[in-house]
Parts: sequence; C-alpha cells; structure tokens
Amino acid sequence: MKKNLSACTTVLVGKDATIDGSTMAARNDDTFGPLTPQRFVTYPAYHNHPNQVKAYLNKCVVDRPADGYRYQGTPNVNYKTEGVFDESGFNEKNVGMSATESVYANERVLACDPLNTESGINEDLIVAATLPFIDSAKDGVKYLGQLIAKYGSAEGNGVIFSDKNDVWYMEIVTGHHWVAERIPDDAYAVTGNRVAIQQVDFNDPDNFMWSEGIQEFVEKNHLNPDKYGWDFRHIFGTADVFDQHYNTPRQWYGHKVLNPSVEQDPLDFDLPFIMRTNHRITLADVQKILSSHYQGTPYDPLGHGTEEQKHLFRPISLNRTQNSHVLQVRNDLPEAASTIMWMSFGIPTFTPYVPFFGNADDIDVSYRETPKKLNMDLKSAYWMYRALSMIVEAHHAEFAQDDLNYLKDSREYLYRWVSQVAPKVEGMSDNDACAYLSKETHKMVAEMAKRTKELMSKLIMHGLELSKLTFIMDKNL
Repeated sequence: MKKNLSACTTVLVGKDATIDGSTMAARNDDTFGPLTPQRFVTYPAYHNHPNQVKAYLNKCVVDRPADGYRYQGTPNVNYKTEGVFDESGFNEKNVGMSATESVYANERVLACDPLNTESGINEDLIVAATLPFIDSAKDGVKYLGQLIAKYGSAEGNGVIFSDKNDVWYMEIVTGHHWVAERIPDDAYAVTGNRVAIQQVDFNDPDNFMWSEGIQEFVEKNHLNPDKYGWDFRHIFGTADVFDQHYNTPRQWYGHKVLNPSVEQDPLDFDLPFIMRTNHRITLADVQKILSSHYQGTPYDPLGHGTEEQKHLFRPISLNRTQNSHVLQVRNDLPEAASTIMWMSFGIPTFTPYVPFFGNADDIDVSYRETPKKLNMDLKSAYWMYRALSMIVEAHHAEFAQDDLNYLKDSREYLYRWVSQVAPKVEGMSDNDACAYLSKETHKMVAEMAKRTKELMSKLIMHGLELSKLTFIMDKNL
C-alpha cells in the first residue's frame, strides 16, 4: 500500500487555554511532493441509504450506516491514483475531525500486532468512514475505535476530534491497538509524526480511552521498557536519529513559540506532548506555529545560520504543505456560526488562513473545483495561493515585507468579517443560517482573491525589475 501523506504537524488547544474560550484543533497536511492538488467540498447528508466506502490505496471496504450527516472534506483532485484523503472538516453536528498525523510504531510492538496493510483502514477513507456518523469528539474516538477493532488499521495514524467542549487526540499505532487522550481544558499539545501520548491513566476514562485488551497485550508480550508507569510513547513509539532531525525539533519549536521562557532541547526524545502557558493562546499563535520554519533560530532555512544549521532540522511549514487548517469552535458565537475552519491552501508561511463556517454548505467554485494543473487565469484558490507562495519565496529578501503586510491586513479583514457575519445568524432557522453564511462567504472569498491578485501583480512587476539580464550604458559613451 502506498501512503502519500506522511509528514504533518499538529497543535491542539483546550477551551480554557484560549483567549476567547474556543477549542482549537490544527494540523498541517504535508505530502511527499510539492504539488498534490486539493479541493474543498461539502458532502450532503443522506437517509435510508446504506452504502460502503472503498479505499483507492488498498482493498479496504467499510460498511456505512443508512443515515449520515452532512460533512466537509478537502480531498485530493487526483484521488484515483493518490487516494481521496478528505483530511479535515466539520459535520452538521458541529463536530470537527482532522486526519491524519502519521505516527510510527517500533518493531517490537509491530511484531506482535502487525498493521493490516492489505485491507485495514487507512487515511484514504478514514474521514468518510467516521465523520458523518458522530455526535461529539469523544463519540468520534469510540466510533473509530470500533472500526479499527472490526477492520484493523493499515498504518499508524494520529486522529483529531473536537467539539465546543473537548479536543481528543487518538493514536492508532498497530493493527488493532490505540490510545486516545483528552487535551485538558487549560492546556495545549504539540506533536509531529512521533507517538505523542505519554503516561496513560487507565483509572480515568473521562480523559483516556484505549483499545480493548491493550494492557494485557503489553504485559503478555513484555513490551513495557519502564520499571514504573505506563508510557504509551515509550512502549509503542520510536526514538532514533530520524526522529531527532525530522520530528522532535518541530515539537520543540511549537513549545518555544507558546512557552518561550521554558528551555528545551530540540533533540530530546522526551519532550512533553501537553503543556500549559502563563498566557492565553490566540488563533494567531496557532497559525504562527503551523506557518513557521524556525524563525529566530540558526535552523531557519530562510535565515542566517550556516548551511549545515539551516538544513539540520525539517521545518514545520514546507512547500509540501498542501493545506494548513485550524478547526475552531467558538463558544461566544451563535451555534450555527460557531464552527470555523481556517484554511490555507498555499504554503502557510506566505499565504493567509481563510475562514469557512462549518454550516456554510455552498462552497465557492474557486475552492470546490481545482484543475489538475495550473491555469494562468488563477480562478482556482489552490493554484492562486501556491503561485503566490512561489513568487514570494523566489525573491524572499525583497518580497517578504510586502507579503507580511498583506498577511497582517488579511487577518484584520478576516477577523472583522467573522465578527460581523456570525452574530447575524442568531434566531435564524438552520436553512436560513446556512444560506446566509454561504452568501457572505462567497463575498469574502472574492475579496481575498482580489487582494491576493493585486499583491501578485505588484510583486511580479517588482520582480521584472530585479532581473540580472540588464545593462547600464555609460552616459559618457
């Protein structure tokens, strides 16, 4: 089985840790190559229609219930060869799901419970098999756990579920075993492609869930290396030189952004998954982590360290980041407008996070229809934002300030837009709220396209002036 998406970064924040009382569940969706075109869609609800969902990358076929909720997804355009990979979205019950953060188990545990690569559940269909059928974040863990028990897992995956009260992180590490942890309300968590969950409290079912028989499985096969405690990362995870250069530095930098006074080592295998801060976390803080590349350290590929330092660690934001998203549930807004997916379709270092309400089901055509290749009319949001990313990075020293000004102005406009639009659905019926949010979102998307194309035109004109194919004639000749 080929797995195309295997290198992501996750940030999770509880409602009492945020500035506005929202829950936030965020992730970068990274691919092996720089171009894996995606689109943004809404799948309609259905009733009395039992069906199946089939994977394109292995032989997995999952039976689905006869009734399913409306839900969002960001599937691959070339799904027949690359898999569907719906990745992220909300359903009509205001439950969010982001899948997956690839994780890798060690050979000891896999020898005892191998992955079912032939027909187990994989990232290709995991959202479609789960999100239409869950009513809460915790319900999502339970439902997916039942699917893993029935079909097995084809790969190691970290899966996020969120609602207005809870954020759960579920790590599926072997063919049939997994653990999930609820992020405490007053805390946040950061991880990147390593098994993240640490000490598990089997006497606390309100904050931990696990696969049936996992304790007996570990004891029977002598898998716990620690004399004391039950550390999921130590038992099931890896700790090698690859982790130290590809994975742990991203977790280190996430903590550095949110806890700058805490000294940590980017090579430390035991960096904490969950931490607390002495300040309230903002949406911009989370976006800063996902769009980062070790700014302010010698490890920044766009910075001033040595060539060795600049290529020592894998950054968080990459040209392979196909979409970066923050699933936010705002408890201070009307229920119908409380779920917002902030999404960047370009490289998040250079492109804005655009807000989409979970209950605005009429997706703008610029996001809904993505061509397989770049068209120079730039009607596609995916290609427009990726083109902007390329232009800025090509002359980063000259264009960085203009891009930063554009991002700052975009955030101001988009924050104001949400604060003006969301309250107006108060008292509306579900259908009226959906129609209103969809109409206003179309206007917002058009405004962002206008602003983005104006910046691109400005930068291209400036870039033409930077050509090295020039010659200044001596006026005295």
